[in-house]
Formats: sequence, C-alpha cells, structure tokens
Amino acid sequence: MKLVRSALLVIVAAALSFAAPVKKKKAPARKPTAAQLAAQAKARAAQAQARARAVETVHRIEESEPAQIENAAALIPFFERLYRAEREDGEPVRIVHYGDSHTASDEWTGRLRSLFQSRFGDGGMGFSLAGYPFRGHRRYGLRGSMTRGWTVHGLLDKSGDSIYGLGNAAISTAQRGEIVSLDLTGGGGVQRVELFFYRQPGGGWVQVLEEGRPIEAFSTDGPAGPGYFAFETTAPHLEVETLDDSPVRLFGWALDNPRGVTYESLGVNGAQISLLDFGHEGLWSEQLARRDPALVVLAYGTNEASNPNWTESTYYEALAARIARIRAAAPAASILLAGPPDRQYRVRGKGWRTFPRMNEIVSAQRRAARDFRCAFWDLRERMGGEGAIARWVLAGYAQRDYVHFTAPGYRLIGEVAYRDILTEYDRFRRVRERVFESSSHGSTGDHR
Repeated sequence: MKLVRSALLVIVAAALSFAAPVKKKKAPARKPTAAQLAAQAKARAAQAQARARAVETVHRIEESEPAQIENAAALIPFFERLYRAEREDGEPVRIVHYGDSHTASDEWTGRLRSLFQSRFGDGGMGFSLAGYPFRGHRRYGLRGSMTRGWTVHGLLDKSGDSIYGLGNAAISTAQRGEIVSLDLTGGGGVQRVELFFYRQPGGGWVQVLEEGRPIEAFSTDGPAGPGYFAFETTAPHLEVETLDDSPVRLFGWALDNPRGVTYESLGVNGAQISLLDFGHEGLWSEQLARRDPALVVLAYGTNEASNPNWTESTYYEALAARIARIRAAAPAASILLAGPPDRQYRVRGKGWRTFPRMNEIVSAQRRAARDFRCAFWDLRERMGGEGAIARWVLAGYAQRDYVHFTAPGYRLIGEVAYRDILTEYDRFRRVRERVFESSSHGSTGDHR
C-alpha cells in the first residue's frame, strides 16, 4: 500500500511540474549607454531638421511666382464668362472636374470651389451623385445617403449596361419605400434643385420630400432617355422615395443659384481616362450639355502611370477621343488638362522610385493640349518635379503610400492651382479692358 501511495505522489508531483512550469525571471533591461543616448538624440534632431527643410521646400510653392499655364489662350471663353459673372451681369459659371481618387476626395476641388465662389459668387453646389455610390465618396457641404434596397451601377464596371449618366455612376431599385436623401451641411442654401433620373418604359413613381414633407410625386415612365425634375426650395434636407415596385434609376442632383460659380467634382477612385467611354454616349452627352459648363477639367494620369497597357501614343489617342467627345457635347466650354502629381513605388532593397511611365503620360497630355486647343497645367512640375512626392511625405503633406496627399496637402494644391488660373485670368481682364477702352475712345471721332 505504501508503495502504491508513493507512486501516486510521484505521478501527481510530475503532473504538477508540467502544469505549472517555473517561470524564469527576465533579465533586467540594459540601460542605454551615454553614447547610445547621444546617438539617438542626434538621429532625432537630424530627422526633425530634415522634416523642417521638407516643409520649407513644400511651402516655397506658395511664395514662388505663379506658374504659366500652357496654352492659356484656350481658357479665354471661360475667362469671358468669369468676367461677366464678376460684374453680376452674366449667367452662372459651371466648372465640371473629372478625375481619379485625387478628385474623389473633394479636398483640392473643394478648396477651388471655395476660392472661386468667394470672388465670383456662390452658384451653389452644382451636380453631385445620388446617394452614397462608393466608399470614400465625399462632397464638402453635402452629405448623401440611401437605404439598402438600391443597387449601384457604373464607376469602374465595364460589364454594366452603360446607363450611368454625367457622373459615370447611377443607383437603381425596383422596390417601394426606398429612399435617397441629401443634406446641405455647409450652411449655405440653394434656390433651385434638379433631379437627374432615367426615364424608361414601365418606370416607377417617386415622390420628393423636403424636411420630411412630400411636395410632389411624378412618374419615371416614358421613352428611354434622360429625365429631369426641377423644383424651388431652400430646405437643407431633401429626400426621394419610391412609391411602387417598378424600376427607378437616379443619376444625381444639381443644386444651383441664379448667379455665381459651381465647381462640380466628379472623381472616381481608381479611375483612368478610359472611364469616360463606359457611359451611354447620348445620355452622358445630353446631361453634360444641360449643365452647360464653362470649363471642363480632366485630371487623370496617376493610375495610368502604373498601367503597362498604356504607351505615350495610345494615351494620346485616348485623350484625343475624350476631348472630341466633350467638344461635341459642350462646344463652348474651355478644357483644362491637369497633369498627375508625382508618384513613387517601393523597390525592395532600393527604396522608392518614380514610375517610369509617368513621363510618357505627361508628355501625351502636353501634346494633346497643344494639338486640340486645351490648356495644360503640370501638377508634378508645380510640386517640385520628379521625386518631389518624397519631400511632401516627409513634410506631412502627402501620405506614406507615396500616391495620395493629406488634407493640408490637397488644400495647398487647390490654392496653388487657383492662383495660377487667376493669374492668367487677371492678365486676360487687363487686356480686355484696355482693348475695349481704346475701342471706345476711337468710336467718338468724326468718321468720314
């Protein structure tokens, strides 16, 4: 019996030793030596100095002379409409800005909107997409939302039906009780709202509500094509609700005042210039013509620089086709090609390198602007040229993906772009007034 008990005690002791192993005491951390502390302090100081130099370099863009916009004469029709708007005797001046994620964030376009409207008048928010069509979609001063029964069409989807409209995105449903809402969050008001929708055979009924109160219902049934519903309002909260189980497709809202500038940001994350081919030709063109833009901005190139399918010649041809399409829809509009910012990618063991195709993309844009009477603004050169993105990252004005900017960086780009454009505009204004003044003096003489 004693032997059995002794054996059990040995087994229990062994089990306990496995269940609760003795923890070894950690050796106390070695305190850094005085030399190590000095080296760390020196490294931090060097990093702070490098950051300070980068911030100073980036901010030189504000103090430098305004950059000349290439082929600025192409902006004269736009400048003439700005000139009339500044004297409050002209029509609204609408700017439509297409682009990629740099545009979709509405950071630099939002800054441009604010600056233009502060000088030439607040024309409203202009056209914006219906609902919340994609993650990251933003429009300062507006907030869109939608219930779960809506389906998003367009954006980068080449397999869709191409019925996407002005912003290359649409939402649809075939269920009653689905709602799209729009809130004006910027504090300003508008006087006229126009809903862009798709008229289609068998289209459903919808009603428009302001502050939760129905104001009017209408049918989207009819021959296939663009439809519009306009109404006057100053309400900060608007809704569209479906009233039956028939199909309804919405493109967006246009919020306008009688005078002033609108700056309409229509960017899509990941977009390339080829995106403007995905929409139905007649539908897109008719809606662009309805907006009657004074200026169309094309801000692409970032994603094309990493796409091996593009060459300088194929990109030039793609630009030529899009410019022709815009001209056909809005022949009175000026066109500005905004070059891409500097962008880099990481090479293992070698650090960050500039995309080699970037030079080809910029060259194609510059040549297309020259050949097809467009203005060209070289953003990469404006921010410091090839490799500049590294300084912007170090200064805190660009993100660590070496592609996108931070909010202060985007706002700085907007301010610089505005200053460069307005420098050309003020030059136009001085020449215009001098010519008309001399013409007026000459007409008072005795003509025989």
